[in-house]
Amino acid sequence: MRRVLVLSLLVAAVLPTSLPAQVVLKQGDGKLSVSIQGKPFGELFYGPETRKPYFHPLRSASGKQVTRSFPMISEAEAKAAGESVDHPHHQGLSFTYAEVNGYNYWASDKTQIDAKSGRIRLKRVVSVKGATARMEFEWLDPQGVPILLEDRTMTFGGTAAERMVDFDFRFQALTQVVFSDTKEGMFNLRVASGLEEPQPKGPSASDARLPKRTGVLTSSAGCRTEKECWGKRAAWLDVSGEVEGEKLGIAIFDHPQNPKHPTYWHARGYGLFSANPFGVRDYTGDKTQDGSMTLKQGEGMRFRYRVLIHPGDAVIDAAYRKWAGL
Repeated sequence: MRRVLVLSLLVAAVLPTSLPAQVVLKQGDGKLSVSIQGKPFGELFYGPETRKPYFHPLRSASGKQVTRSFPMISEAEAKAAGESVDHPHHQGLSFTYAEVNGYNYWASDKTQIDAKSGRIRLKRVVSVKGATARMEFEWLDPQGVPILLEDRTMTFGGTAAERMVDFDFRFQALTQVVFSDTKEGMFNLRVASGLEEPQPKGPSASDARLPKRTGVLTSSAGCRTEKECWGKRAAWLDVSGEVEGEKLGIAIFDHPQNPKHPTYWHARGYGLFSANPFGVRDYTGDKTQDGSMTLKQGEGMRFRYRVLIHPGDAVIDAAYRKWAGL
């Protein structure tokens, strides 16, 4: 009996289920590479050639890519892989906005740059330690003058079945800053082809060789389609479907203490979904509404989100409530 007990204790000591996931963060030339439990998870790009920091790709625990590859690959490569090639400014996962003091940080593709285009530039890497990276970014006006300071903390984790990233954005206005009411924003990602909602005239509708679109949107408010989800408020939004034969999903959680929680959602069946608390007039269609937010010089605001990549049968509301402390 004593031998069995000792053996049981030894086995329990080496089981990894109760331990935090092994996360390795590696700084490269203009990027941060992340691996979890010995597997590549993704990379944050912030080099001088980028107009906004973006995370690409995001991968599931099994290694499946859940974000679209275009425009990080060429249009020809994307079409050959059955990807859509619309909206070239939808780069992986990012935090951007289309109207900040009238400047556009959303439409970042080189074909979209004009006199009102802003840019988000790395100021410094504050720390990269353990599973957490902290960086500061400056939101520059078209003349290159900083108007907003972003202090971003990212904490990575996972289990045998899930991957997650917690984002903490703290902003300080360097001058008076107005986030105007527009649908084009804010914390957003563009999903892989398999997670797109089936479209009557979509890419796979006419060519069976292309990845099948299987995405289903759901939210804490109970919506199921773009028509039901777009412009509606919810504490979380999820899209689930099949990616390379595996049932997977990806969700964004909006923290209860975020400004104007629960957020509105810019949720598109073609593959974009975005948390945006400011687009009230656009989303409701009520021209008397104004969802804009003004920060006086020196004032700040904070946003926290979790991105969860999960098996298709995960219970999202329970995961959200645990994360939010509800």
